[in-house]
Amino acid sequence: MSNLSRRKFLITAGATAAGSMIIHGCSSGSNNASTNSSPSAAPAVNVSAADAPEVTAATLGFIALTDSAPLIIALEKGMFAKYGMKDVKLVKQTSWAATRDNLVTGSQGGGIDGAHILSPMPYLMTTGKITDGKEVPMYILARLNLDGQAISLSNTYKDLKVGVESDALKDAFTKAKSGGKEIKCAVTFPGGTHDLWMRYWLSAGGITPGEDASLIVIPPPQMVSNMKEGQMEAFCVGEPWNAQLVNQGIGYTAITTGEFWNGHPEKAFTLRADWVDKNPKAAKALLMGVMEAQQWCDKMENKEEMAEICSKREYFKAPAKDIIDRAKGKFDYGNGKVVENSPHLMKFWKDGENSASYPYQSHDLWFVTEDKRWGYLPGDLDAKELVKKVNREDIWREAAKSLSVAAADIPKTPSRGIETFFDGVKFDPEDPEAYLKSLKIKTLKA
Repeated sequence: MSNLSRRKFLITAGATAAGSMIIHGCSSGSNNASTNSSPSAAPAVNVSAADAPEVTAATLGFIALTDSAPLIIALEKGMFAKYGMKDVKLVKQTSWAATRDNLVTGSQGGGIDGAHILSPMPYLMTTGKITDGKEVPMYILARLNLDGQAISLSNTYKDLKVGVESDALKDAFTKAKSGGKEIKCAVTFPGGTHDLWMRYWLSAGGITPGEDASLIVIPPPQMVSNMKEGQMEAFCVGEPWNAQLVNQGIGYTAITTGEFWNGHPEKAFTLRADWVDKNPKAAKALLMGVMEAQQWCDKMENKEEMAEICSKREYFKAPAKDIIDRAKGKFDYGNGKVVENSPHLMKFWKDGENSASYPYQSHDLWFVTEDKRWGYLPGDLDAKELVKKVNREDIWREAAKSLSVAAADIPKTPSRGIETFFDGVKFDPEDPEAYLKSLKIKTLKA
């Protein structure tokens, strides 16, 4: 397939690096540079000379989404500094396209070294499919979260009572199209998680993406305003934007992605491969800071503080009330359905007996297989080899041991086994091609 153009990906986002805001290491809420730890920072640990990171600075990107919280908390609570990375900067990105472009540039060129990212993107970058053919090798060091996304609809469709199944939309979309209306469903990045959730959900209801409905790209923080302006019928995005849509009375949530696939993988912590190869100890130190922050974010008693911190102007610039309810497991769908203590709240560290932080290679194999399904990656690609190249679960294991994570909390194998989706379809990571062949709607490319 031809390389997918950067310009094709970016529909509403502005400049990339120029549109980013830098938040310097260990800030206490201001935008001014500071080398001091915040008042709530954890005390520094004694890092032996043998384990001392090669560098103390790194520049990381994030987008205003609740699943970026581990990076924000690691900065605010001094967890990066605790492991020797005292000069970490967080750079707020305007879109996933901006994240990609700044990763391509790298910090040496004014970009970033790593990021909170959609899990499939490091694969699309490593293969050059979203970087104008230039291969930009990336490593995934951790999964940042499980669950916590949703597909929301305009109030126009509230009477249809669309929920887990999308079938009821097929006739509505067909009727609207026959009347001359273009049906648009928004996602955050082609080939990214939200694109794949939306495509699968529509297809399961007999709606062909690209034919029965156009998929457009809108950066996460712009979803609600665009829905308010009538720019789309549906969108798939992470929190807090689905909750904000409901709180503003503009639309409602049809399905949370935890209902789509219980305990599904979502964002990842990624770093440029060359940066990790050059600075392996620093990479591990960053990862340890992120992992400790994930443990902190997962504790219910910390959710209120997490929401308050993330709501700040330099981070989400969104009311804490739009963040906290779904972070705690209270889901007001906006259509009369309210679920308390939902099992589908965002998990950062643990999900029952499963790890939410460990980057299962079997999960990445599903992402790569779905990107093959929709033509973002070539059909003859050796998916398993690519996953082994990008997914560095071995570094996670090293970091977990250094953090004294209980052996029972470290997965025994890089596969979580067979996964089952809301429509009963199963994905067996031992035979991804059989799964691919079973799907009726797809646009495979050689």
